[in-house]
Amino acid sequence: QVQLVESGGGLVQPGGSLRLSCAASGLTFNLYAMSWYRQHPGKERELVAGITRTGSSTNYADSVKGRFTISRDNAENTLYLQMNSLKPEDTAVYYCSARYVRTYWGQGTQVTISS
Repeated sequence: QVQLVESGGGLVQPGGSLRLSCAASGLTFNLYAMSWYRQHPGKERELVAGITRTGSSTNYADSVKGRFTISRDNAENTLYLQMNSLKPEDTAVYYCSARYVRTYWGQGTQVTISS
């Protein structure tokens, strides 16, 4: 049974930082390309950042470039998203996904940026 469990969300003031984690189990983690998505209320889910199986290549949405960093630890089966210089528009539910033959999703973690 595949499980992706996100953690690390919360309430942070603008300009602050958060580090999201996604713990994966039930799959061969290093076979999967991993991504972070987010969903604002009433809007479609959007890609935030992606990383290849080995971590050798990453990609980011323009809105987060230079502020967010995606990384993975294949030994620990964990995906990370370091989020710096957070803005109110970063408020959303953040999801991790694992893609290989099929795509799996976590349950999401709420990130709220507010003063």
